[in-house]
Amino acid sequence: MGLRELKKQQTRAALSDTAMGLFVERGFDRVAVAEVARAAGVSVNTVFNYFPTKEDLFFDRQAEVEAHLAEVVRNRPDGSSAAGAVCADLLAGLERNEPTLALSAEARTFWRVVADSPALQARGREIAERSEAALAAALAEESAAGPGDPLPAVLAGAIAGAHRAVTAEIRRRVVAGEPEESIRGAVTGAVGRAFALLRPGLDGFAEGAGNSR
Repeated sequence: MGLRELKKQQTRAALSDTAMGLFVERGFDRVAVAEVARAAGVSVNTVFNYFPTKEDLFFDRQAEVEAHLAEVVRNRPDGSSAAGAVCADLLAGLERNEPTLALSAEARTFWRVVADSPALQARGREIAERSEAALAAALAEESAAGPGDPLPAVLAGAIAGAHRAVTAEIRRRVVAGEPEESIRGAVTGAVGRAFALLRPGLDGFAEGAGNSR
């Protein structure tokens, strides 16, 4: 990585950290971008160069989240189904405390800020919709589904919906103050049981579509 790119990453991280501190202190909807810029010692234009909207300052990893399920499916091991790969990824994320699952106690404040902001709740729904659409595109690419066939989108809804329900359950338990290990144990068991029920039908899509994996 060159010095210029490193500096850009450092500036981006500093802006995000500064903004998060203000959002936690005062609430997302009560902080203006100009206040973030002033606290970070930069111009408002500089903030918008790195983050097109105020919501992007809060959800600074949204691009990673939106692409994640599709990447899991595209990069899964040979012989693994799409649903199986998502299940395995969830279980691995729970085990290693993947930051985007927001399992740790430190995430409680993050989710409380979201709960107090209609704008952040709306952005969260948009992120989920884009993640599902990206997954649908990945399923359509490797299947025999023809143009306009709704099946990949419908199946993506089932897989992404299960994933979304898991993260929502984690969020509910974290905000309620449940211990991290208790959350991990309960959710890990639920993931295993849920995908055991879903996979007999979902795995058949890959076989029926002629997936070579």
